[in-house]
Amino acid sequence: MKKALLALILLAQAATFSIAAESDKETKEDIAKHRAMAAAHTAAAQCRESGKGEDVCNKELQAACKGLAIGKFCGMKHEH
Repeated sequence: MKKALLALILLAQAATFSIAAESDKETKEDIAKHRAMAAAHTAAAQCRESGKGEDVCNKELQAACKGLAIGKFCGMKHEH
């Protein structure tokens, strides 16, 4: 009985650590996506500051965010 209880506890702990590790990986990926979106927005701001037109800068922003963010203008939302 004690061995079965110990095995069950160890199994539960292993599952908990596995879930925590996956959450940590997902969190790191989420952070990386937000940083990439922020960099794309910074580049778009610099594009506008340089005097380029809105259409040109929006096309560059769309290219930088392709496959990364949801929305035509690289909204700060992304797929989970």
